[in-house]
Amino acid sequence: MNTADVRKVKKLAQRLGVRDSDVIRFAVKSMLGRLGPLHEPEAGGRNLVPVFVESGGELLRFFDLDTTRLETIINGGVEASKRVDRDDIALLALTGAQEAYAALRLSELNPADKGRENQVELSVSLRQYLYDKYVYRVSADCSASAEAARLTLAARPYETTEA
Repeated sequence: MNTADVRKVKKLAQRLGVRDSDVIRFAVKSMLGRLGPLHEPEAGGRNLVPVFVESGGELLRFFDLDTTRLETIINGGVEASKRVDRDDIALLALTGAQEAYAALRLSELNPADKGRENQVELSVSLRQYLYDKYVYRVSADCSASAEAARLTLAARPYETTEA
């Protein structure tokens, strides 16, 4: 933390009527909450998409994460069915550094997003694209599998065993 950060913490603490350490504790706990899945060793692949979508640009810029490092973090040791496509990881990495190019790449990957111009629209489009592909699709696949299993069981006549 630099002196400007310390000054802001002190002003915030004073305004809230709390100690400086309370403000710092809040900041650390908030960050740990946002990045929670990253400290769980079994979390990987599509399970990390929400972490990088919600705080990706900020996280990528602060820690200077490039596509290669991001792919290692997301897909390292993850089975193929849970992996995130390299193009989508590159898109996430671009949002941290080059929003204009990220918007272009997103429009190539998802034609429904042509014409998105500003950063807010890019953020919304990127979130929707990645959630639809990696988060909601999984829920839909699970629901479809559960429904298919239910229908299969309903269609079977009960078998009885005689003693």
